[in-house]
Amino acid sequence: MTMSPKPAGPLDTELADLPQALRWKEWMARVEAVLFAASEPVGREVLARVVGRECALDLLIEDISAELAGRPYEIARIAGCWQFRTRPHHSAAIRAARGEGDASPTRDLTQTEALVLTIIAYMQPVTRSTISRLTGREVSRDLIARLHRQALIARGPRSPEPGAPYTYVTTPGFLVQFGLETLRDLPDLEALEDAGLLKPAADIALDLPIADEDDGQFG
Repeated sequence: MTMSPKPAGPLDTELADLPQALRWKEWMARVEAVLFAASEPVGREVLARVVGRECALDLLIEDISAELAGRPYEIARIAGCWQFRTRPHHSAAIRAARGEGDASPTRDLTQTEALVLTIIAYMQPVTRSTISRLTGREVSRDLIARLHRQALIARGPRSPEPGAPYTYVTTPGFLVQFGLETLRDLPDLEALEDAGLLKPAADIALDLPIADEDDGQFG
């Protein structure tokens, strides 16, 4: 008769029987293992399940990051969570090994879609009519729907202007897709042009402020 493995007991998170230094090392190993195994960014509440109540997670992750110095991967802070990722310096080698071309997050976006997404990111909450005015061209509902299907944007609050049209905002998925911790990490527009997201040929000069993150744009 085959014996079933004995169920593991509850995880000892406090590790009170270990010296402080060994306890910290074990917490580091647990957090690193959870991040390594996760395919999506991991939040504080998840990591708190594997460490003691008195563990300072931010300091713990700083220590893990210090140990990873010189390695080709790092722990990145994305959308208020943490995630393992390869360092940008090695992206060309990874693309070459996979036989891939441009691995930019915007490779599947048309130039117009990228421009519209940029306006929403910097001006949110913003209406479709305002986006059309800034781009100098009509922005169709189909284009907005395509960005919505990719979980890059969502409906925001209704605008106070006549007709109370919906506004549009970026989503937490937008931050994850572009590797941003918060909207304050958005690059300036010159950097976007250098990266090929915006092109001078768009015939538009934008002076866009970064939206206040306390405005509820993720609602």
